[in-house]
Amino acid sequence: MSGIFPAHENEFDAMADLWEASVRATHDFLSDADIAWLRPRIRNEYLAAVTLRVWRDDAGVIRGFLGVSPGHVEMLFVAPEARRQGIGAALLAHAVRELGCTRVDVNEQNPQALAFYRREGFEVTGRSELDAQGRPFPLLHMQLSTAHVRLTGT
Repeated sequence: MSGIFPAHENEFDAMADLWEASVRATHDFLSDADIAWLRPRIRNEYLAAVTLRVWRDDAGVIRGFLGVSPGHVEMLFVAPEARRQGIGAALLAHAVRELGCTRVDVNEQNPQALAFYRREGFEVTGRSELDAQGRPFPLLHMQLSTAHVRLTGT
């Protein structure tokens, strides 16, 4: 049965693989060196630091994942071959409804992600010149619009 499930540490390698494939498909502003620098941090530090949920297909294969800290979506990635199937929207809706998330930071150079979060009811509330690692990848800070919360109850 497909759907959203808690992630397990023994799935971190598969999640890191999915992360890399997704980033290569959507983050064209990152170099191979940037990805090589980030990947071990994703696998060995960042995944363990957040509450994780995965989207598994009917065969049990992870097609997307979500990581959150209190109130904040820290990561949301979908396998390139599974994009545009509603997996990202389902994971985000789960983060909002079940995990109380109303905020997310998006790389300014990732217009696809910015458009996705805007479609899902988030609006830009601020900007940082540097990413969370202090690197020169500006972030847009987004929050779920209060109008969206009133209209949808999420």
